[in-house]
Amino acid sequence: MKQTKFVAFDIETTGLDAQIHEIIEIGGVLFSYDLKKKIYKKDREFVFKIKPEHIETADKTALKVNGYKDYLWEDALPLKNVLKKVNTMCKDRTMVGHNVFFDFYFFNEMCKKSKIKNQFHYHTIDTVSIAFAMLQNNSNVKRLSLSYLCDYLGIKNKKAHSALGDANATYELFVKLIEFHFK
Repeated sequence: MKQTKFVAFDIETTGLDAQIHEIIEIGGVLFSYDLKKKIYKKDREFVFKIKPEHIETADKTALKVNGYKDYLWEDALPLKNVLKKVNTMCKDRTMVGHNVFFDFYFFNEMCKKSKIKNQFHYHTIDTVSIAFAMLQNNSNVKRLSLSYLCDYLGIKNKKAHSALGDANATYELFVKLIEFHFK
C-alpha cells in the first residue's frame, strides 16, 4: 500500500444508531508516513464540537460517557459546517480508528444526510483488528478496548471519551503496534 497520509479519527455521539443519533464531537490527528525516514509523524490535530439538533433522542448513557452538558456545547458548530471542514482537511487520507467501522459508518451517514460527499480514502485501518491479530496469543491481554490497550501498552490517555483524546490514543496505539510488529 502506497498510502502515506492518515488520520487517527474519533467521534462522540448521542447514541449508537446513526439513523436516530447524532455526532456531537469529532477529533482527529493528521499524520503521515515518511518513506525516507520510515517513521510516522504527526502533522496536526483538530477537534470540533457539534450542536445537536435533536438532543431529545439522545441516549442518556451516551451523554454521560461523553460528558455532554448543554453549557459546554454553547459555542458548538452546525454539523454541516464541521463535515465540510473535516472533509477538506482529511481529503484522500486513510481513516485509522479503534473500531473504525463505527466512526466511518456514522460519519458517512451524516455526510449522506447533509448531502456532502465523504472525502476520506475508501480504505480504513482498524486498531482493534491489528491488536487482535498481534496480541491474541498473549494470555496477559484480557480485552481489546482502547482504554485497556492503552494501559497495557503504557499509552497515556488523559481525556478518554473525548474525540481528540481518543484520536490521540488511537494514533499512539497504531504507531506502537506497527513499530512492535516490524521490530
